[in-house]
Amino acid sequence: MDRRRFLLTSLACVLAAPLAVEAQQAAKVPRIGVVAPAGLHDPDVAGFQQGLRELGYVEGQNLFVEYRAAEGKPERFPDLFDEILHLKVDVIVTGSLSAALAVKKLTSTTPVVLAASGDPVGAGVVASLAHPGANITGLSLAPEETFGEKWVELLKEIVPRLSRVTVLAAPTGPGVEIELKAIRNAGRALGVKIQSLRWRSPSQLEGLFAGILAEHSDALIVTDDPLGFTHRTKIVDLANRHHLPAVYGLKAFVEDGGLMAYGASLTDLWRRAATYVDKILKGAKPGDLPIQQPTKYDLVINLKTAKALGLTIPPSLLARADQVIE
Repeated sequence: MDRRRFLLTSLACVLAAPLAVEAQQAAKVPRIGVVAPAGLHDPDVAGFQQGLRELGYVEGQNLFVEYRAAEGKPERFPDLFDEILHLKVDVIVTGSLSAALAVKKLTSTTPVVLAASGDPVGAGVVASLAHPGANITGLSLAPEETFGEKWVELLKEIVPRLSRVTVLAAPTGPGVEIELKAIRNAGRALGVKIQSLRWRSPSQLEGLFAGILAEHSDALIVTDDPLGFTHRTKIVDLANRHHLPAVYGLKAFVEDGGLMAYGASLTDLWRRAATYVDKILKGAKPGDLPIQQPTKYDLVINLKTAKALGLTIPPSLLARADQVIE
């Protein structure tokens, strides 16, 4: 009897072992790492979280998320990605070309989803939009054409006598020169002189705006970059305080009191990034997933700011706006 009981018990253990392993694997909850170029409480991260919820993910239950933020300081990317990679995440989600270039140097195996970057092909991040190859895919912030031409045209509509525009741009970045070239080309076509200023720290902004006024600029363009996005409140305050009409690339500037913005919707791009994470977690290879471009654009105008600046917004422009803040 003891021998038979022993054999039965042994057989039960042998049969149960694969089931225990299978149950353990089924219980494994995927872990992803999110490295935000700006802050964790900005609309882009909220859009990503919305996308996860729409796909049925509940953080802490069927998905773990490790969050890190560069706070507009691209030099922090290498350390942040290194930290995330040591956590053995299944997927990394980030945005901006600076972030993409930084993570590309650190891993060629961990899947990476770009939620919103500039031109990843031109920067050498991926082989092509249709066939990214390797371990990186996602969404590009840039449409087929840059926004630079549109920004100059919008300023010309609001300031008909526009003759000089200053561009406030990030110090470096793969997409900066492309955008500046488009702005200069638009300026030549419309008879508007363009000058650009680079900045690295918010402590420089007061001095830069004093220089902009000294150069008698009629208006300001603030290009898309994490540094400007992080310090958008200070930039908007300085532009308004100096009665300088400004156009921005993201509507968050206008929601914080800026005059006007036109560009791709960051919130929508980050929301769509969640679908890439879902596909990769279900077995898709990043290199086989085409990089998509923006489908939602925001033209936002702040009438309260326009009034404070003594500007009259043409009715035709108001009619084209996706959102008017009064």
